[in-house]
Amino acid sequence: MGADDYVIKPFSARELVARVEAVLRRSPERPVPVVRLRLGEVLVDCGRHEVRFADGGRQSLSEMEADLLQRLAAMKGRAVSREELLSALWGISDGRVETRAIDMHITRLRNKLAGGSAGGSDGGSGEWIATVRGKGYMLGAAVEVLAEAEASSS
Repeated sequence: MGADDYVIKPFSARELVARVEAVLRRSPERPVPVVRLRLGEVLVDCGRHEVRFADGGRQSLSEMEADLLQRLAAMKGRAVSREELLSALWGISDGRVETRAIDMHITRLRNKLAGGSAGGSDGGSGEWIATVRGKGYMLGAAVEVLAEAEASSS
């Protein structure tokens, strides 16, 4: 019938999470983490937490900034809400929490991505992360998400 596991009641949330994670580990459709992103001549290597510019300059990313970019890349083509980012990156799922932490990280990330040359057509910060009013943020339409094989050849 397609069942992989069965949990009887009552069960603890910890046991349920452990079983779900075990099923996901065995699942072949599990998404591979994004390794690199490219916009023009600017390359972001999330694994190394760095941005490489066309002029040879480099800018380091914090772990949170790299995770934020990876999350947006995994959801490419759709807006990701602040609440979803807070939940995925910090584990904060209480909708009543008022924080501008995501906005602050996005601002710092945009500044870093605009570094190097002059941040012009080869990777301006506004092209990397788009603000979707009333919804959240999304990866820019022109940003290429490179697969593992493509990433190792660049």
